[in-house]
Amino acid sequence: MIWRRPSIIFWNKGEEQMAKLRGFTFEVFLWLSVVVYSSMMLLVGRVSPHQVLRLGQQWERVALWALKRVCKISFRVTGQEHLKLEGGQIILSNHQSTWETIALGIILPQPQTWVLKRELLVIPFFGWALRLFNPIAIERSAGRDAMRQILKVGTSRLAERHTIVIFPEGTRVAPDRHKSFAPGGAVLAARTGAPVVPIAHNAGCFWPKLGFAKYPGIIDVVIGPPIDDPGLSADAINAHAEDWVRATLRALPRMDRQRAHCARNTVDAHH
Repeated sequence: MIWRRPSIIFWNKGEEQMAKLRGFTFEVFLWLSVVVYSSMMLLVGRVSPHQVLRLGQQWERVALWALKRVCKISFRVTGQEHLKLEGGQIILSNHQSTWETIALGIILPQPQTWVLKRELLVIPFFGWALRLFNPIAIERSAGRDAMRQILKVGTSRLAERHTIVIFPEGTRVAPDRHKSFAPGGAVLAARTGAPVVPIAHNAGCFWPKLGFAKYPGIIDVVIGPPIDDPGLSADAINAHAEDWVRATLRALPRMDRQRAHCARNTVDAHH
């Protein structure tokens, strides 16, 4: 089974232009808010780390509110009962959009530690403020050094009951594409015995990776049962999480008229 490119159904030129206009308007608001909130976080960061977290979560809520008001995009979450509110867990989520980098911050329990690309830290304002949250910032090309960094810092943060957030695909992947999960999160789980909680969502259907267009509708976020078997190898944990995410994405509600731009066709093919 292979994916074809998304097919556009019931989506006329006028609707497409409106999606681009709304998306552009939202992006302007988003980056203005980044400058404002990042500046405030940088001002208070050295004297009040708690205020940094409060401002960060406030910005996330403001961004999602604006997205709903301007682009008519909202979200619903199922499976929150699978999260450990006291932390000490590893999140493995698929990565389709910028949306989940904002929304998971308020969906998941605090404190959080995110594994992310080091180059994000040099983005003016956004990256400067991001440093205040002490992420595990890795060079994707570093290979074993990146793995050692994830294991060393991740083990320490799990002992402090942090929720570790990892996008094992390593980059944003369009809904009609597939990228295998990197093993970092699963290796950390196998070494520490921490549970892995998989998350699947279809945010890329509404906030695509490329372009300004943002399409109205409801993003589905599904939080899966924890993978919490101390006897499992890292490979087995990784395969279990990836298989669950893929199966859950296939089981999400079929695209209706609002989400027709993300409708997917499949064809049988020999592997």
